[in-house]
Amino acid sequence: MVGLGSVDDAAVYRLDDERALVQTVDFFTPIVDTPYEFGAIAAANAMSDIYAMGGEVLFALNLVAFPPQLPPHILADVLRGGADMVRSVGAAIAGGHTIQDKEPKYGLAVTGMVHPQRILTKGGARPGDALVLTKPLGTGAITTAVKRGAVDPAHLDAAVAGMMRLNQTASRAALAAGVRSATDITGFGLIGHASEMASASGVRFRIRFEDLPWLPGALRYAEEGVFPGGAFNNQAFYRPLCSHARPLAEWEGLLLYDPQTSGGLLIAVSQAGLETFRAFCAEYDQPEWTIGEIVAGEGIEIV
Repeated sequence: MVGLGSVDDAAVYRLDDERALVQTVDFFTPIVDTPYEFGAIAAANAMSDIYAMGGEVLFALNLVAFPPQLPPHILADVLRGGADMVRSVGAAIAGGHTIQDKEPKYGLAVTGMVHPQRILTKGGARPGDALVLTKPLGTGAITTAVKRGAVDPAHLDAAVAGMMRLNQTASRAALAAGVRSATDITGFGLIGHASEMASASGVRFRIRFEDLPWLPGALRYAEEGVFPGGAFNNQAFYRPLCSHARPLAEWEGLLLYDPQTSGGLLIAVSQAGLETFRAFCAEYDQPEWTIGEIVAGEGIEIV
C-alpha cells in the first residue's frame, strides 16, 4: 500500500481488509553521553515512524554497531534503554544484529500494525486544515551544544525528556479526530518534512513563526551560532521551497531547518476534527501547538 513510490515515513503492506503491516528502520550515532538515554531516544525515534503512519508497534529488532574496546556494560545500558522504551508500549525486542565498528550506533527495525483504511500519510492535507505540532523544536542546536561542552544541564534534561517522549498518544489523537495526513519531524527539520507533506498533498503550508514552540535554550544556542552541519545541508536543499512574508534573523531562519531527533508529529487537522483532537490531547496530557494553516498553492510560507 505504501512503498518506494511515495515519500512516506514507513512501508505498509496489506494483509487483509482489517490489517496491514507497517515496517520501518532507523539508527544513528550517540547524541547524548548517557548510554541508557541514548538507547531510549534511538528506540523512540525509530518507533516514531510507526506512529506517524497511524500504527501501533508489534515488535522490533536491535541494530547495533559497537567498538570492541569499549566496556560491555555501556552496550548493555544502550540495549536496556531501547528495550525499556519498546516494552513501555506493550511490544518486545525479538532479536537483532550486532557488528563491530569504530563508532557506536544503535537503532531499531520496527514492525507495527495499522488498519488499511486508517493510515496516516504525507498526502491528504487539504486547504482549511490546521497545522498542529506535538513537540517543541530545537534538539539539533541543543545536542550540538552538548558536543561542544557548552550546554546548560537543565536545557539538556528538557531536550532528553522530549526526545524520550513517544508519539503514540499524538498518533491516537490524530486518528480519533479523523486525520488522514501527518509526518514526524526528524532529520530534515521542520521545513524539510513540512515541504514533503505539502508536496505530497498538493497544497501550501502557511507557518506562523511566532507560534512555533522551542525547547528551553534552543533560541539561545541558535543565536550563538550553535548548529549541527545538517541544518546547513537542509537549508541548502529546502530553502528554494520556502518563502518568507516576514523578516527573520539569519539564526532564526536556520532554526527552521534544524535537524530534530525523535521530534513530534506534524498533523493536518480539519476544522471539524480540531476540537476532538484537542480534547483527546488534553485528556492524555499530550502537548500540542497550532502553528499555522493549509491553503491552496504549493510550498511553505513563513508568516
